[in-house]
Amino acid sequence: MDQPMERVKTEIDQLREEIERHNYAYHVLAHPVVSDKDYDDLFRKLLTLERKYPQFDDPNSPTRKVGALVIEGFQTVPHSIPMLSLDNTYNETDIREFHGRVARILGKVPFSYLCELKIDGVSFAARFEAGVFVRGISRGNGVEGEDITEHIRRISSFPNRLRRPETLEVRGEIYMPKSSFAAINEQREEEGIALFANPRNAAAGTLRQLDTAAVAKRRLDSFVYHLLDPMRYGLKTQTETLDFFKELGFKTEPHRALCASVEEVIAYWQLWTAKRHGLPFDIDGAVIKVNEFGWYESLGATSHSPRWAIAFKFPAEQKETRVLSVEYSVGRTGVITPVANLAPVSLAGTTVRRASLHNFEYVREKDIRSGDTVVVEKAGDIIPQIVRSVSEKRGGQETILFPPEKCPVCLGPVGKEREEEVAIRCLNPLCSAKLKRSMEIFASRQGMNIEGLGERWIHELVERGLLKELSDLYRLERQQLLAMPRMGEKSVLRLLTEIEGSKKNPLHRLLTGLGIPTVGVKTAKELAAAFKDLNRLKTATAEELCRLDGIGAEMAAAIHGYFQNPAVQRVLDEIEAMGVNTKEPIEQVSERFKGLTFVITGTFEHFTREELRGLIEKNGGKVSESVSKKTNYLLMGENPGSKAQKAAQLNTPIISEAQWQKWFDQE
Repeated sequence: MDQPMERVKTEIDQLREEIERHNYAYHVLAHPVVSDKDYDDLFRKLLTLERKYPQFDDPNSPTRKVGALVIEGFQTVPHSIPMLSLDNTYNETDIREFHGRVARILGKVPFSYLCELKIDGVSFAARFEAGVFVRGISRGNGVEGEDITEHIRRISSFPNRLRRPETLEVRGEIYMPKSSFAAINEQREEEGIALFANPRNAAAGTLRQLDTAAVAKRRLDSFVYHLLDPMRYGLKTQTETLDFFKELGFKTEPHRALCASVEEVIAYWQLWTAKRHGLPFDIDGAVIKVNEFGWYESLGATSHSPRWAIAFKFPAEQKETRVLSVEYSVGRTGVITPVANLAPVSLAGTTVRRASLHNFEYVREKDIRSGDTVVVEKAGDIIPQIVRSVSEKRGGQETILFPPEKCPVCLGPVGKEREEEVAIRCLNPLCSAKLKRSMEIFASRQGMNIEGLGERWIHELVERGLLKELSDLYRLERQQLLAMPRMGEKSVLRLLTEIEGSKKNPLHRLLTGLGIPTVGVKTAKELAAAFKDLNRLKTATAEELCRLDGIGAEMAAAIHGYFQNPAVQRVLDEIEAMGVNTKEPIEQVSERFKGLTFVITGTFEHFTREELRGLIEKNGGKVSESVSKKTNYLLMGENPGSKAQKAAQLNTPIISEAQWQKWFDQE
C-alpha cells in the first residue's frame, strides 16, 4: 500500500475509534463528551471518506449503525450451547424452596446471590473474534436461532468492536425503550395501522424486518448479562463478569444487587415490584443467580433450565373498572378512534381515566360495551388498555358499540380507504378535526415554531372559518384577529410577527410541520439535507428516496405517495406562493465550481445523485435538471438515458464517475 493510501486508512481507523468512544460515552455511560455538532462533523467526515475509498469498507464501522441493509431472508444458525430457559416463580414460597435446594446441595460452603432485573425483551447471542463482532443469533428454539447480525449492528449502544481483542460469546436482551414504544404506537394509531401490544412484541417485530433500517429508526437497545465459559477469562463470579463486560464496552443493566441471604433477595424483588414503573424500559421480574461460578457444576441443570438461577417474576398489575362512556376522536389523517372514559382507577403509579379502544375490530374482538366492567392494564407500563370485558358482571344495561355512520366532528362520510385496513376514517377532506390536528403539528416547536399559536387559538380560528387549510395561516389579517375574543392589539401583532417570521424557516422545519406519514424530525432533516429544495423532493421517486440512509421501502413509498397527492401539491404550491421558504441552506465550503452548471444523470457506484448535487452546490456550482447550451458538464453514471444523447448533440463535455473523483480530489 502506498503512503497516501496508508494515511487515508489510518485516518479512517482513527475516526472509527474516536466515534466508537463517543458512542460508548453517549449510549452506555449517558455522559457525552462532545457536542452533537462536533459528533455529526466527525460522523460526516468518516462517511465521506468511506464512500470515497470503498476499499477500506468495514461491516463493523459505526456508520453501519444508521445505514440501511435489506436482507433477502433469515438463515438458521446453531447455538454454541443451548440457550436454556429459566424456571420462574411469582411468590416468596418458591424462592425460599429454591434457596433451600441450593443450600442443601452446597452444604456449608459460602455462597451469595446476584440479583439482576429481568428485561422484558428478546434474547440473543453475539460472537466476537479478536474483538470484532462477527455473528448475532436470536434465541429461536434454544438449540438454533436466526442470523440477526445486521440488525444488531444497528443498535447504537452495542459495540461492533470491543475495547480489547477478546474472542468470546455473550448473551443478552434486545429491548425497545418505553419512549420509543409510545411514539411508534402513537404514529401507528394515527395512520390506522394495528398497534403493538407491548414493547417486547414491538422489539420482536422489528427484529423480523428484512429492512434492517427499522432497528435504528425504532431505537432498539440492548443489555448483555451472560458470558459463555467465563472462567476461561479468569472470572470467578457473575459480579466480576458484569464488570468485565463494562471494561469491554458492553452496556449492562446497572440496578444489580449482591445478596447474602434469601431475605435480601426477597427485599430486592419487593423494592423493584414497587419501583419498576419508573424505569425507561420494561422489566417483568428479577433474575436470581448463584454468584460463584465454581458451584454451578455441583448445582447442575435439568434438560430445560439451570438449577443455579431462577426468574422471580412480578405479579401482573391489572385492575377492574367500568366503562362510563365512549367518545370518538378524529386524528390528522381522519382515523376515528373510539376512546373509553373509565371510572378512575390507580394503575402502575398513575390514575387512569381513559383508555384507547384503538379501532372497531379491537372492540368487536374483545366484546367491549359501554357500561361494561373491564380489566385494565398498561402496555409497557405507559399506555392504558382494556384487556377484556368481564361479561359475567353485565346487568343488561350495557350498550354494544358500532362504528359511527358519520364523522363525529364534521358529520361527513366515513369508511375505509383500503379494504384491507382496520381503520375507519372521516373521508371529508375539509373535516375541521383533521385540520386542527394538522395545524397543531405545523405550528409546533419542532415544526414551524409559531409561538403563541397553540391548541386554543387553532381551535378558535378553525371554528370561525378563518383556517380551512394550512395555507390560510399566511392569509390571516389584523382585523380578523382583532375581532376574536381576548385578542388585543399587542397579541395580534405578536402572532402575525411570528407567522411572518416562520416563512424564513429552513426546509427541514417545514417538512416536520407538514406531518408527512412516517417522517419525524430526524428524517425531515435527512430529506432536507439530501434534496435541499422542496420541488426536488416532490418529484423524487421511491427508488431515489430508498438510497438515503435510514429510509426503507415502506417509508419511501409513504413519502412518495404523500407528494403525489393532488390536494397536497395544491397546498404546497400555495404555501410557496405565500413566500414560505422551501429550501435548505447550503453550507458553502469553496468556490471551485463557481460559474459552472452541471447536469447529473444515471446511477453511480460510490455516490447518490443527491450527494453529488450537494458536493457541487457546496463548492459554488449549480445543478440543472436538463441539458442546454448553458450546461458546462454532464456528470454521467450507468444507464444515463436521453440526457446523454442531448449532451452529445450540443457537444457538452461528459465526465464519468471515475473522472469526477479524480477531478474533485485535486487540490
